[in-house]
Amino acid sequence: MKVLIIGATGFIGPHVVRELQRLGHAVAVFHRGANSTSLSGVESIIGDRRNLNQHEEAFRRFAPDLVIDMILSSGPQAETLMQVFRGVARRAVAISSMDVYRAFGIFHSTEPGPLQPLPVTEESAIRQNLHPYPAEVLKRVQSVFGWVDDAYDKIPVERAVLGNAELPATVLRLPMVYGPGDPLHRFFPVLKRMRDGRKKIVRTMLPGKSITSLKSRLSPSWSGRRKLREKWAGAVTSSFCRGNACPNTFSFRGTSSNTEQRARPKFGRNSVFTSECR
Repeated sequence: MKVLIIGATGFIGPHVVRELQRLGHAVAVFHRGANSTSLSGVESIIGDRRNLNQHEEAFRRFAPDLVIDMILSSGPQAETLMQVFRGVARRAVAISSMDVYRAFGIFHSTEPGPLQPLPVTEESAIRQNLHPYPAEVLKRVQSVFGWVDDAYDKIPVERAVLGNAELPATVLRLPMVYGPGDPLHRFFPVLKRMRDGRKKIVRTMLPGKSITSLKSRLSPSWSGRRKLREKWAGAVTSSFCRGNACPNTFSFRGTSSNTEQRARPKFGRNSVFTSECR
């Protein structure tokens, strides 16, 4: 199978590329050429995600069976993706996020209502409020992820790709993906304290903590889905299928959902540090 990946030079993309190559697929990568990568054996198409329609001829020459967009940010971007690749690819895959769920909005106090049933699945309720990130938070996110635009929201992205009748599409909702080089440094607050030799680590949820803070302090009983980057790359390739029998949406939840209290000691053991986490 011939696979074109849009935005494959960041934190996750190179591992998806290598997994596809391991499985024997031919891979092309559309990127700006700004990041040096260790990717080999791939065809490069240099361009800007914001001008996707200007590269339609190059896409047609490669003739992908599948196009994977790793960096879709908004509904208009998703609509452009579907317009450009209809008649070019046989299926599109859009990378989405667990922030589409209503549980996410309730946790961050941007949605009213009670806590949502667990575990969160493909059938779980979606946020009712669009564009939940305040402007100041969005700007900080953009300083880390340059592909995020001012209209960021994965819900319009999903609606645009799944609502297109001319190009079949699949949505993959990511959990918290971690690993070496994580630009969000998800485990830094815990690992830094372990490295400093602290015998006990106490972290609590501040009352009324909201999405306006990028680094919320989590209570020990809080749980969330995490997946190691390399394992996530394998999960992506396992979701590929052909024909009308392919599900529209996959929610990657990992094998378990540990609480913060249970997860922190595992970080320590894997990092050769020993601390008691509470």
